[in-house]
Amino acid sequence: MSTTLTADVAIVGAGIQGCAAANALAQRGVSVVVLEREYAGRHASGVNAGGVRTMGRHLLELPLALASKKLWHDIGTLVDDDCGFNPVGHLTVAMGPENLAAMQVRGQEITRLGLDHHETLLSAAEVHAMLPMLVGDVAGGSIVKGDGFAIPFRTTQAFRRKAQARGARFLEGAAVQDIRRVDGVWRLSAGDTQVKAPMVINCAGAWAAPIAHMLGDVLPIEAKGSMQIVTGRMPPYLPCVVGLSGAPLAMKQFDNGTLVIGGGQRAPVDVTRRTSSLVPKGLGIAASVATRFFPGLKTASIVRCWSGIEGFSPDGLPMIGFGRDRSVIHAAGFSAHGFQLGPAVGQALADLVVDGKTALPIAHLGPERFSP
Repeated sequence: MSTTLTADVAIVGAGIQGCAAANALAQRGVSVVVLEREYAGRHASGVNAGGVRTMGRHLLELPLALASKKLWHDIGTLVDDDCGFNPVGHLTVAMGPENLAAMQVRGQEITRLGLDHHETLLSAAEVHAMLPMLVGDVAGGSIVKGDGFAIPFRTTQAFRRKAQARGARFLEGAAVQDIRRVDGVWRLSAGDTQVKAPMVINCAGAWAAPIAHMLGDVLPIEAKGSMQIVTGRMPPYLPCVVGLSGAPLAMKQFDNGTLVIGGGQRAPVDVTRRTSSLVPKGLGIAASVATRFFPGLKTASIVRCWSGIEGFSPDGLPMIGFGRDRSVIHAAGFSAHGFQLGPAVGQALADLVVDGKTALPIAHLGPERFSP
C-alpha cells in the first residue's frame, strides 16, 4: 500500500544539518518531513571527531562559525540535551617560526574584519606549560577559549528528538529514488512513500550531488572518508583540544581518558554501497606524527579506528543557499568541518524558507559560486 504525505518542506538527509533545519522550521510552525535513507546521524554527522571549533576557520566561514558558537554555548536550551559539549578550548601549536608568523598575520586579518573573535597568541614557554609532554620545534601557539568538542551522534539525535517533539516527521529507511515537480509542488518518491512539498532542502551530505541533479542543480561534491584513532584510557593528558600548525595532527581527550587522534588522513569510500574503508598507511602516519611530538603516547593502546563518509567541495567551504529555483535550498559540501556549524545552519535554512533571506553570514557560501 502506497502512502502520500504532504508538508510545507521536505528535507533530504537526517544529518546534523537536516535535523537542525527540521527543528528550527518546526519551532516556527512550518510542517516538515525528513527523508533519510538509513537513520539519523548514520554517516558524517554521527562519526566525525566532534570538534566544536572556531580556531583556524577560513575567514569566509568564520562569521558563521561564530554565530554557531553562541548557539553551542546554549545547546541545552536549544535541544534539551547538553550533547556532551565540553568547552575546554582549542590550542594550535606553531611548529617553527614560520607558522607562528602566519598566526600573527591571521590575527591582524581578523582584527581588520572587525570580528569578535580572539585567537590569543602564546609564547613557546606558555605552550610548554600547558603541554609539558610536547617535544619539537615549538615557536609558540594560539588558543581560542570556548571552543571544544561534543558527542556527534548524541547531538544529531538530540536535534532530531526536539524536532519530532515540535511536530516534524522523520522517515528512516526512506531512500529518495525520484524527485519531480508537478503543478508547482515537488514530489519525492521513496519506495512506497511519496512526499509532496512546495520546498525541498537538500542536506544529503556525500550524496547531495545526485539529489541536486534530481532538483535541477549541479553540486560538485566529492565523497571521501575521514579516519580517526581512539586509544585506551589514559591519565589526564590533554587540557584542551590540540592541533599542530605545520604537522597533520589533531587530538582531544574525553572525560573517560580515551584520546581521539586525527590528522586529515583520508580513506576511499564506496558511495553506492555506502561504505568506507580504513587505510593502514594513513592510520600509521597519524600515529607516527602523534608519537613523534607526544612521545608519551607510545605506551597508548589503540582500541579502535573508524572512517566516516563525508562530502567535500572543491574549495573546502560549504555550499549553503538557494538552487536555481528558489523552491530548492542546498546545504552540503561541509568538507569535514560542518559539525560545529550545524546549529547556525539550521537557523539559516529556516530563515531562507520562511523569509526568503537570512541575517546569518552565508552570503559568500552560496552554491552559485560553482555555477557556469
